[in-house]
Amino acid sequence: MQITDTAAIVTGGASGLGGATARAMAARGARVFALDLPAAIEKAERVDGVTYVAADVTDAGQVQAAVDQAAGSGAPLRIVVNCAGVGWAGRVLGKQGPHDLDLFRRIVEINLIGTFNVLRLAAEAIAKTEPLADDQRGVVINTASVAAFEGQIGQIGYSASKGGVAAMTVPAARDLASSGIRVMTIAPGIIDTPMLAGVTEEFRAGLAAGVPFPKRLGRPEEYAQLAVSIVEHDYLNGEVIRMDGALRMAPR
Repeated sequence: MQITDTAAIVTGGASGLGGATARAMAARGARVFALDLPAAIEKAERVDGVTYVAADVTDAGQVQAAVDQAAGSGAPLRIVVNCAGVGWAGRVLGKQGPHDLDLFRRIVEINLIGTFNVLRLAAEAIAKTEPLADDQRGVVINTASVAAFEGQIGQIGYSASKGGVAAMTVPAARDLASSGIRVMTIAPGIIDTPMLAGVTEEFRAGLAAGVPFPKRLGRPEEYAQLAVSIVEHDYLNGEVIRMDGALRMAPR
């Protein structure tokens, strides 16, 4: 599937993985609609071909409005990349007592339910587009994490939410096959995103040392490169791809 002259939605599109993906899609000729929270959009570097849309992925009305905007842009909506998410930590039982239930619920709401909310609403719009070769209409790429498979201490909520994203991949691909929509998931390892902006160089080096090869942190641009490749590779469907330098997370 070609990226040029299509509309693309990228959630979390103001920075990090989503920002890099929005830039990469725009550079290849897509009309990109980068969804993010207002505070993140205010800080975003403006990019030609990218329209920033304030939307909370957990809000059905806001997401529907964003999907309608992309679908009505004059280019067919064929690409969705879900990058919006949070990484808040907490142990099942910590020094202050059991894990805060509202925090756990909120992590799942943003990472898992938010991803599904965008998936379901965007799929409806993509299904209305004219089919391409092999009756293909579009592709949705979700973002899990290696924590979906080897969650560390303190990642119970994050791992549960990302595990759910990974588990959705095959049934979503099967559900949407009749509409000509592929569904893929990327599970990144340790990526050098704004989430790591506040850590020391020593801590960053320690993280990099745990990666078998290449012995460094991943780059948002590498995530974007993989997302582009998935869009253009029509036979990739229903799979979770780890992008982690062969990393297998230790308990802590």
